[in-house]
Amino acid sequence: MSRKVKYSIEEKLNAVQKYLDGKESMYSIANRFGIDVSAVRLWVNKYRAMGVDAFSTNQNKHYTKEEKEQAVAAYLHGEGSLMSICKKFKIHSTAQLRNWIKKYNGHEELKASGTGGTVIMTKGRKTTFEERIEIASYCISHDHNYAETAEKFCVSYQQARNYTVKYENGGIDALQDNRGKRKPEDTLTEIERLRAELKLEKAKRQKAEMEASFLKKLNEIERRRG
Repeated sequence: MSRKVKYSIEEKLNAVQKYLDGKESMYSIANRFGIDVSAVRLWVNKYRAMGVDAFSTNQNKHYTKEEKEQAVAAYLHGEGSLMSICKKFKIHSTAQLRNWIKKYNGHEELKASGTGGTVIMTKGRKTTFEERIEIASYCISHDHNYAETAEKFCVSYQQARNYTVKYENGGIDALQDNRGKRKPEDTLTEIERLRAELKLEKAKRQKAEMEASFLKKLNEIERRRG
């Protein structure tokens, strides 16, 4: 797997400006940087929404519950496209706004960014292999909401994130705890392994199906407004 390269604020701004000035296409920029064209599109969208602040070193902008609700309401009331609403409310990406809309339409409360509006554990606890499977599968099927997952399973935010990332990068074997002199958790029967894999694959499938259904509805709205 290739190493993820970080680009400076100046490089991103220069690339975006060349695209906006019509001097270079997204595909040309993507080839020059050795990245996917979707990454360039994200740079452009962020710049359009946030201006030069889009590439600030502080990317973790927090939004209040009220800010999220106002942005969602503005979109649903037809006050603009996803991009124009992002620009108006200084939202980093249309994907972020889509996620808020999806939660709102699913009657899920929009909470303040950062900790999900709740106090979560900062100190982790010992977990079993089965628990790590449950944690990773829940997190995947709930839009990688680490704060919500941490609260539900009474683990730290870092644990919720680590288990999910480990599974996505290395499969269920990466969730085994082989530290110290503990006996490796590699004595799973074939049935137990298949059950664990099925649970996690089901979570990924549910997430994909939900996103596909949501995007279909969102695209229909965008077409009607176009």
